[in-house]
Amino acid sequence: MPQPPTEHSTASTSLMPPVGGAAQSGATYGGQTPPPPGAAAQGAGAPGGFSQPTTYAKGQPTPPRGTRTGNTPPGGTPVPGAARRPAGAPGPAAPAPGPGLGRTRKARLRVTKVDPWSVMKVSFLLSLAVGIIIIVASAVLWMTLDSLGVFDSLTKTLKDVTGSDSTGGVNLMDYVGFGKVMTFTTLIAVVDVVLLTALSTLSAFIYNAAAGFTGGVELTLAEED
Repeated sequence: MPQPPTEHSTASTSLMPPVGGAAQSGATYGGQTPPPPGAAAQGAGAPGGFSQPTTYAKGQPTPPRGTRTGNTPPGGTPVPGAARRPAGAPGPAAPAPGPGLGRTRKARLRVTKVDPWSVMKVSFLLSLAVGIIIIVASAVLWMTLDSLGVFDSLTKTLKDVTGSDSTGGVNLMDYVGFGKVMTFTTLIAVVDVVLLTALSTLSAFIYNAAAGFTGGVELTLAEED
């Protein structure tokens, strides 16, 4: 008479470990032990390569693929205890450059032509200013010497040296009087204005002719940021 088949319990025929006791029985998945249910709340520092998934609020845009968020370094392994930075938050500001760290931009330029008309106007104004300074300086100098009695002393000395019983000697003020000195100074100032203006304009023409052969004078201009 055939014997009935022996019944085996479910626990002895199951090939899958119990779900609740996977951590206690030492069952592994892919060579790694899954963390207990309470370890997920400890953040990204859970052992065995399991990390807490990143969650996003409603309406918050998700970063593109390949963008690191949270405390994951370039290697891909989470760093325990590292602070998370919210998505879209600006990074640390770069330190402002010091006064001596500015970049200097330089440019090399050539003066290939000079406008003679502009040179004549500028040289005329400068020479006119120089002539006025000469006239004013001469007047101030003459008044200073006269107030100190220099002319009187020189006139007396010349009369004593060149004078005689018949003649009174040489009078210095006939030659260095204020009127004569100012007239002579004004004449010098006018000649100075004419000569400086003419020479400056002529120099502009000569420079333009020389720059056509040599390329002109090179200038290096620098600008600091």
